[in-house]
Amino acid sequence: MASYFDEHNCEPTNPEEQYRQNALLELARSLMQGLDLFDSGAFDLSDWDQRLPPPAAKTAVQTLTVVIISLEQADKGLKCPVCLLEFEEEESVREMPCKHLFHSGCILPWLGKTNSCPLCRLELPTDNPEYEEFKKDKERRRQREHRLEDLHGSMYT
Repeated sequence: MASYFDEHNCEPTNPEEQYRQNALLELARSLMQGLDLFDSGAFDLSDWDQRLPPPAAKTAVQTLTVVIISLEQADKGLKCPVCLLEFEEEESVREMPCKHLFHSGCILPWLGKTNSCPLCRLELPTDNPEYEEFKKDKERRRQREHRLEDLHGSMYT
């Protein structure tokens, strides 16, 4: 009876050579096992950075200011940033907290999908508690980084 190696016309692997071939795999395994030792709270594993934020809160949308376009605004050729149509004199439009103006038919469907201004990304509140907590955590991290930068800067001035 022929050996496996004779049947398949190959040589047995030298254990030292086999180790080198699997070294990358072993390194990856040890790194993955090592990640379990770290506090996962230190890493932002949230997928909110990778997807569209939730819709704006209904109360936030309902309280958007309704503005009547003046003659001066109409004469300047002021346009809705979504549909790019010029606003007409005496037309009712919605004003975001960032002061950008939109047709109601343009901004309301947008805010039904995501909570931010299409131009400057200023965010309105949402009805999603998970996302609101994510925003608070993100702001806390930003403030912590800013304080550390200030501390570092004051140490060397």
